[in-house]
Amino acid sequence: MKGKNVIITGGANGIGLAMVRKFAKEGSHVFFLDWNEEEGEKVEAELNAEGLKTKFIRCDITDSKQVKKAIEKTPKTIDVLINNAGISHIGKVESTSEEDFDRVYQVNVKGAFLVTRPVILKMKQNGGAILNMASVAATMGLPDRFAYSMTKGAILSMTLSIARDYVSEGIRCNCLSPGRVHTPFVDGFLAKNYPRREKEMFEKLAATQPIGRMAKPEEIADFGYFICSEKGGFITGADYNIDGGFKGLKV
Repeated sequence: MKGKNVIITGGANGIGLAMVRKFAKEGSHVFFLDWNEEEGEKVEAELNAEGLKTKFIRCDITDSKQVKKAIEKTPKTIDVLINNAGISHIGKVESTSEEDFDRVYQVNVKGAFLVTRPVILKMKQNGGAILNMASVAATMGLPDRFAYSMTKGAILSMTLSIARDYVSEGIRCNCLSPGRVHTPFVDGFLAKNYPRREKEMFEKLAATQPIGRMAKPEEIADFGYFICSEKGGFITGADYNIDGGFKGLKV
C-alpha cells in the first residue's frame, strides 16, 4: 500500500484512528475526515511529527456540500475508502424518537452514501477497494439496538450492491462486522451511564464475547488493511465477523 491514496471517515479516534495509523505506517497517503476539528488537527500533528503522511479534513458527512468540498481536497485518484464514521443509539422501536432515528440514519447510512458516491468516480480509472464498517448487529437480534441495528443492516446491503455494480470496473467492496471494541466511546458510555461502576460494567460487557475480552482497535485495523491491500485482491462482496466468537459461538 506504499504511496496509495486512502480516505478514512471518522479518523480522529477509535477504530478510525487505528486505521489511519495503520495505513500511514505502511506508507499510504491518508486523508481522514472527521467533524471534530480540535481532535482531527491534534491527530494530524502527532502523526505527521512521527513522519507519517496524513491530512485532516474537517467534514460533517451528513452534509452533501461539505462532503463535496472535502473530497475535492483529495487526489484525483483514490485507492482505498474506509467508511468508518458512525454513531450508536440505545433503545427499542417504541422508545426511539423520530429525531433519534433520523440522526442515526443520517450519519451511519446517508453519510456513507454521500462519501462513497464521489470517491467511486476517483476509483474508476485504476480500480480500488471500499471497506464499510458494519456490525454483528446487522445480522443478529441485539436487545435495545433497534435504530443502530437497522443502519448496520443497511450498510451490509449497501456493501453487496456496490460490490456487484462495480466488480467489472476493478472496484472491490467489503465490510467488517465487529463485536465490542474497546474505544473511547465505550469508556464514555460507561462513565455516563454507570458512574462509579465502570470497571464492573466493562468486565460484564467484555465477558459477553466468548473469547473473554473486547477487541483492540488495532486488531480491526490490521484485518481491514489486509482486505484493502493487494493480498486481499480476490475478496469482494464479503462481510467478515471480527467479534471474538460473539456470533458464531453464541449459545
